[in-house]
Amino acid sequence: MATTATNALSLSSSSTVIAAKDTHRQPASASPQCVSLPTLPPPPVQSQSRVSRTTAYCRKIARNVVAMATTGEAPAAAAAAPAVTPTSADEAPSEVDTTELLKTIQDAWDKVDDKYAVSSLAVAGVVALWGSAGMISAIDRLPLIPGVFELVGIGYTGWFAYKNLLYTPDREALLQKIKDTYKDIIGSS
Repeated sequence: MATTATNALSLSSSSTVIAAKDTHRQPASASPQCVSLPTLPPPPVQSQSRVSRTTAYCRKIARNVVAMATTGEAPAAAAAAPAVTPTSADEAPSEVDTTELLKTIQDAWDKVDDKYAVSSLAVAGVVALWGSAGMISAIDRLPLIPGVFELVGIGYTGWFAYKNLLYTPDREALLQKIKDTYKDIIGSS
């Protein structure tokens, strides 16, 4: 009698058949509405100490840079340690003299006659850089355009290499053109 009721139930609607099959396959505790996710392990403690060590090291470097820029002398801890460790025995450590660089920049700024124009150009350059970065990111979000630009870039790179780098006379002409442009910008000394 029970089989007749099940057959009659399965013939009446297709959803009842699915429900009847699901009750036979799934245990009573499992429900299609509730899904439990496994818990995540706690984050490692080492990363927190690494972050604090990195932050402390960066603050130490910043203090040393500020001290060197204001007084012109390196702090005792920074002066004792070499700036760059050599990778091989025949390499000497290269040290950049920050005070000399700052003095050169300051002398160049003192030679400028129209400081207002130079400052305006610097601000305009920063604004143009910021605007172009925003425009590039907006174009990059479009679906088809980045792929097309990538293909154009690959094609132009191939054409440039074929036209200017493949044969020796073309390479020499390109190098001469670069040198002439450099002399026009910098000036002949």
